[in-house]
Amino acid sequence: MHRVAVLVLDGAKPLDVGIPAQVFSNRPSMPYDLRVCGAAPGRVRGGEGLSYHVDSGLETFAWAQTIFIPGYREPAATEPPAAVVEALRAAHRRGARLAAISTGAFALAATGLLDGQRATTHWHYTRALARRHPRVQVDENVLFVDSGQVLTSAGAASGLDLCLHLVRRDHGVGAANHVARRLVAAPYRSGGQAQYVPRSVPEGVGEVFAGTREWALAHLDEPLTLDALARHARVSARTFSRRFVENTGYTPMQWVLRARVDAARELLERSDLGVEQIADRVGLGTGANLRTHFQRILGTSPTEYRHTFSA
Repeated sequence: MHRVAVLVLDGAKPLDVGIPAQVFSNRPSMPYDLRVCGAAPGRVRGGEGLSYHVDSGLETFAWAQTIFIPGYREPAATEPPAAVVEALRAAHRRGARLAAISTGAFALAATGLLDGQRATTHWHYTRALARRHPRVQVDENVLFVDSGQVLTSAGAASGLDLCLHLVRRDHGVGAANHVARRLVAAPYRSGGQAQYVPRSVPEGVGEVFAGTREWALAHLDEPLTLDALARHARVSARTFSRRFVENTGYTPMQWVLRARVDAARELLERSDLGVEQIADRVGLGTGANLRTHFQRILGTSPTEYRHTFSA
């Protein structure tokens, strides 16, 4: 029996707690033993109007072989309790596997165990995690990251992907498929698959070239060169490129490409147009070109994206 602990921190999110508790719950078909704990025994205030009553505290870590750190509210503005941080470090030294779901990555990063490692969290918090812990290599484009003894995942649903990945890693594909069937979940999504953020185009800061960005979005099906964008903004190409990168973090052509991919996403979701037609409408030319950029930016194909998100 592999021993699994789920840590409930103040403000814990219900799904983030419930997913590992459900996947690794004690049952004849599952070779796992599960305990839910807190920083101390007793009542823990949760998120979304819920609270939890846990029977055990951090002493559970000495028993556990895998410890889940579910997400919690306001991770960028709060520090996890020092006792929790030290207990996670001690568990890691003993060889325990530590797995963070969503914003639980902030508590795991506070231990220093993610320094120099690739990690992820919910897309809404990736930049905050990178700012707060600059030594962590934050990857905002994946569902989960398995670095061996430490693992991180994106939002709540990708926490399920991470749990199934661990079952698959521990006991093989058959066991993971059995759990997926029980939960009526997709049995496999690659950790390298992109998080589906609302827009891949970065938000501009302030009004710098806002008019030109708006114009470009209305003319994606036309040739949009650096010179054309600079002419619209009435500055030199060199000035436009420099200030655009300062404002968005992307070169103008990178921004245009992502805008075209976003436009393609909307057409895949809301229309019956074929891939070739969509590629032409958004200025990517051919279906092959669209597929290449879709795979590189989103980690999936247009067909799979439509299958997942079309109404």
